Amino acid sequence: MGRTLLILVLVAAIALVVWSLRRRRPADRYDADPVDASRAMRDALATTDEVPALAAPSSDGFGEREAFLRFHELALGGAKLEGPILADHAPVVAAVGKTLAGDVVDTRYAPRRPLLLPQIMRAVNDGDTSARELANLISQDPALAGNLLQFANSPLYRVNAQAVESVDRAVTMLGFDGIRSLIATALVQPVFRVTAAEFSGYPQAVWEHTFRSASAAEAHAAIIEDSDPFAAQLIALVMGLGAIIVFRATLDEYAARRLRPDAAVIASLLDAHTARVARRIADDWELSGRVLAALEDQVPDLGMNKPASLGRSLRFGRLVGALAQLHAQGVIDEAAVKSAIAGHGGAGAHFDRIWTRQTQLRT
Repeated sequence: MGRTLLILVLVAAIALVVWSLRRRRPADRYDADPVDASRAMRDALATTDEVPALAAPSSDGFGEREAFLRFHELALGGAKLEGPILADHAPVVAAVGKTLAGDVVDTRYAPRRPLLLPQIMRAVNDGDTSARELANLISQDPALAGNLLQFANSPLYRVNAQAVESVDRAVTMLGFDGIRSLIATALVQPVFRVTAAEFSGYPQAVWEHTFRSASAAEAHAAIIEDSDPFAAQLIALVMGLGAIIVFRATLDEYAARRLRPDAAVIASLLDAHTARVARRIADDWELSGRVLAALEDQVPDLGMNKPASLGRSLRFGRLVGALAQLHAQGVIDEAAVKSAIAGHGGAGAHFDRIWTRQTQLRT
């Protein structure tokens, strides 16, 4: 009897230790243990009337989780995202997940694959392609050529007072490398020209973040990784497309239920689904295996622990883009930015150059 009692006591003690360890949460493990917000919601609904909120910033410093939490708050009109998410919004979460698991390249949400994208990708990666050949290729798509000229005449790219009125002139003035950096942006930017009755500032905010992310990812790939800067820029832009698609699908589900959209739900769905949607767009666009792998590196529970070269550039670019937006709006100061970048492994003159360029960007 005494021996049986002792065994029961030992079993109970072990169970208590295991339970207490499982209840402990790391102070800040975003890099190693990203949370799939939609899955966490579904699990919580089995035992409670509320869905857990997004994690609040830790007290250990302004890191990656904090940057994107604060960016979501900024982009969604300043709404605080740390309170509980009510359970009556759970059907929206489930419906959006189902929609995004289906045909995300549906023309309601995603842009058609740019017709010239495969040829342009080959041309910009072929050292034997001449500037004239590239200009002729771009000119075959009037919409692309028009968007490219619009960017070429923007304050960021325009090199003198004379207007850039042709693709040939744009190539001549900006050079082959300069025109390369414009192509991907001109391909996807029109998709961000959407109107929204709720959170109307989000499309512009996410475009600005995407533009900054693409610039930082491109620089990181070229300077730090010695990788493909054009591919890094393109995948950052595709990530932005993923965010817009998740946002639009979520608002559609809210409208169908005549329920007022909740910023915390939108933010959690963006975190959970953006990278997955972006990867499916890239697959539909027949982008390379390296690009698909880089996007998969950003998917919660699949990547983000040991990303490859392009994945590292994309992740760094998105973080810097978020920090730049927060800095531009006065949410954080430059010291917090430098600390966050250093915490991400970005210290030294090269990273200072990347950040300086961010402060000069005008989207």
